[in-house]
Amino acid sequence: MTDDLRAAALVSKAWPYEEARKVLARLKGGVPAKGNVLFETGYGPSGLPHIGTFNEVLRTTMVRRAFAEMSDVPTRLLAFSDDMDGLRKVPDNVPNQAMLTEHLGEPLSRIPDPFGKFESFAHHNNAMLRAFLDRFGFEYEFASSTDYYTSGRFDDQLKNVLANYQAIMDIMLPTLREERRRTYSPVLPISPVSGKVLQVPIEVVDAAAGLIRFEEDGTTHEHCILSGGAKLQWKVDWAMRWVALDVDYEMYGKDLTDSGVQSGRIAKVLGGRKPEGLIYEMFLDEKGEKISKSKGNGLALEDWLTYGPGESVAFYAYREPKSAKQLHIGVIPRAVDEYFQFRANYADQPLDKKLGNPVHHIHGGKVPDAAMPVTFGLLLNLVGVMGADADRAQVWAYLGNYVPGASAEAYPEVDTLIGHALAYNRDFVAPTLKRRKPDARETAALRDLDARLAALPEGAEAEAIQNEVYAVGKEGGFENLRDWFAALYETLLGSSQGPRMGSFIALYGIANTRRLIAEALA
Repeated sequence: MTDDLRAAALVSKAWPYEEARKVLARLKGGVPAKGNVLFETGYGPSGLPHIGTFNEVLRTTMVRRAFAEMSDVPTRLLAFSDDMDGLRKVPDNVPNQAMLTEHLGEPLSRIPDPFGKFESFAHHNNAMLRAFLDRFGFEYEFASSTDYYTSGRFDDQLKNVLANYQAIMDIMLPTLREERRRTYSPVLPISPVSGKVLQVPIEVVDAAAGLIRFEEDGTTHEHCILSGGAKLQWKVDWAMRWVALDVDYEMYGKDLTDSGVQSGRIAKVLGGRKPEGLIYEMFLDEKGEKISKSKGNGLALEDWLTYGPGESVAFYAYREPKSAKQLHIGVIPRAVDEYFQFRANYADQPLDKKLGNPVHHIHGGKVPDAAMPVTFGLLLNLVGVMGADADRAQVWAYLGNYVPGASAEAYPEVDTLIGHALAYNRDFVAPTLKRRKPDARETAALRDLDARLAALPEGAEAEAIQNEVYAVGKEGGFENLRDWFAALYETLLGSSQGPRMGSFIALYGIANTRRLIAEALA
């Protein structure tokens, strides 16, 4: 860590540094009694990990790294799984749904794994979470709610909850509907009869001993909530965990804003304090509606990784976390090219600009310096005119016209992008391409362009070709050159948008482009 980097980090306006400075101010120049700064992310294992899980861990990691650049206090990241929750609803995307239905209401960690691979449903989904996080190289510690409850690690704070039972009720009851108030309890006992997580009113018998009383099916039970005998309602659970673990930082979505306020008040009642954190905006679908797993209108992380590299989704997640953004297939190409553009700029930027560059946070300051000789957009246009049956070898053959020494060995990242471009074109571009016939003015201009291209050597530079394209538009009666370029895209490529034509023609080849023009004029 250089003094210059630390000084720049302490004043950078990039959002990870602004968040990290909240944690730094929280410490007031000292070190927490636990000896480290604890960052936390939460995961509900009733479903499989998704892009929201990725975004939250990624963004938290970015803040953690930013903090490390401005302080020597050690840090930890805890990925906490709420796997003692009762199963409320059977997910649509898992097998053996009838079996799961029989176990509704039971803790996830006590329900058989519908996939038949692990000792419980929670163990299966927790394993998926760890594999998911490991795939992206996140540094974290995994924590299981079941383990923490049953081991007695939360027992002191469970007693604390009982000792402050009425104060917690006074916080929660005004936030609930009248019907819910009648049955609400911060404590959810695990039934000694059915093994289910019960939503029943309770009476505190002995807070210091962890004893409560409740009724189930007409039978009154006196029950110890310690060491796995109960869990807490999630807002109380959230607050209790903050206090028990002394969490310093946890971000969450805008939809949990009110919950965060209530949990913060409960944490204060318990003698602790709410962690610092960012409240981030939610992703929207293509229509601007909130993404919902039940609606199926979201974009799965696996979908993004089919059509773009992992760095591009990290780039998209980094940008403006406090602003709502659409998340759908159509945003991927631009995110890919913007990632590589910001990466290309990084090496020559002064330090303060580097710290504001998204790629600094994506790569933890270790930004690759390999240049990309071709954009993703240009690759998409190339495979678009090649057709849905285009393959990787054919694309590399075209790249030989444009990139000296073009090969998968020399440019492995380009080879990866070609795979993404072929998949994106096959699934989303090729089915929509439709070339229109040029009108009279456009026909004359295309003939002029064909003649100018015929006069150029086959290996002409992209800039020389671009100059000829411009000249045709200016001399062809197009008052707005955008109309000329739109005509080229629509008549030659079959799309309403397209690349810098000089670059595209240099890549596709002059002879091939003249064939496109001939087809348009036929």
